[in-house]
Amino acid sequence: MAAVPLPHTLLGSGPHKVFAVHGWLADRDAYAAVRAVLDLESFTYALVDLRGYGQAREEAGAYTTREGAADLIATADRLGWDRFSVIGHSMGGAVAQRVVAAVPERMRRLVGVSPVPAAGVALPPGQWELFASAAELAESRRTILDLTTGGFRPAAWLDRMVGRSIECADPKAFRAWLDSWARDDFHADVEGSTVPALAVVGALDPAIGAELTRQTWGRCFVRAEIVELAAAGHYAMDETPLELVRVVEDFLRAEQL
Repeated sequence: MAAVPLPHTLLGSGPHKVFAVHGWLADRDAYAAVRAVLDLESFTYALVDLRGYGQAREEAGAYTTREGAADLIATADRLGWDRFSVIGHSMGGAVAQRVVAAVPERMRRLVGVSPVPAAGVALPPGQWELFASAAELAESRRTILDLTTGGFRPAAWLDRMVGRSIECADPKAFRAWLDSWARDDFHADVEGSTVPALAVVGALDPAIGAELTRQTWGRCFVRAEIVELAAAGHYAMDETPLELVRVVEDFLRAEQL
């Protein structure tokens, strides 16, 4: 299918253009908790909905990270953004790396927040069944959220995250996205990239932690940086929003120094 510009929310009026791409369990509202503390004078942010999510819930597609990257580039073209940075959370981190592979000359900086590796994620059979069942079962989504945030987040937060996830995502698209972000291996397309690349991971996340990120992100990107947030799990935007924004925006600003 042809690339399509994605529904998005624009924030700020700064000269540095930045896309923010959500993960598997959310739409653009994944960034709701950080919106109030963004630097909107230095940056212009575009928070997007990938196909199958939010305002793009009914948009037909293959629901792959490659397609998501093509749609993001089409969105940049529609906005008139010749060069830009991309922030991607989890699955969105894989989409962001696909953008690097496709148009490295247009990328200013890359940020992954608990980013899925470009080589995918080898889920053991039991975990695969849990993740696959999450397309239909709310309790599976809740288990995933609980496991990847250390097992001690408030029940009300877990319930809110599950409810938001169910409301924002088409179940068939949600299931199809899993096949792409978990199984697609495109690391050869980004290995050796010189795009400055920051990965922010949470110390409480057993899925995509510092060691895995060093072995994947750190080997793909020549100018890789990895920061671990001690109080965060897989959802730093909700768990430690102030710390996350400080780390990410300091990295984005470093280009001007």
